[in-house]
Amino acid sequence: MLENHLHMIISSDNLHKTMQSFKQWSAKQILELLKKENAKTILEQLMFYKKANHKEKTYQVWEEGYQPKLIQDDKMMIQKIKYIHHNPVKRGYVDEAKHWRYSSARDYEGDIGLIEVDKFW
Repeated sequence: MLENHLHMIISSDNLHKTMQSFKQWSAKQILELLKKENAKTILEQLMFYKKANHKEKTYQVWEEGYQPKLIQDDKMMIQKIKYIHHNPVKRGYVDEAKHWRYSSARDYEGDIGLIEVDKFW
């Protein structure tokens, strides 16, 4: 099974609705790109691992659910940011966190990343 993890720090008045919207929007974008690029093997895997009870869907991009953690203080926030930034290094994808092009580590190093990041820490 394709297995990658997405870690993010978000603020929302309705976390469930925000995550649902994010997953729907991003799954649509991912599937459109995979179809455009004719990525048959990946599409077949996403079809194979689709939950049997999801009759209305052809593919399953995201696992069901999510695991939110309440960030209670600055120390915990800094620890979570460092953990997220270090993940691609730990997995051996890059030698330095800022080299992972999809990471906000670039922003924390003074470079501009791929998406706008609000830095409060």
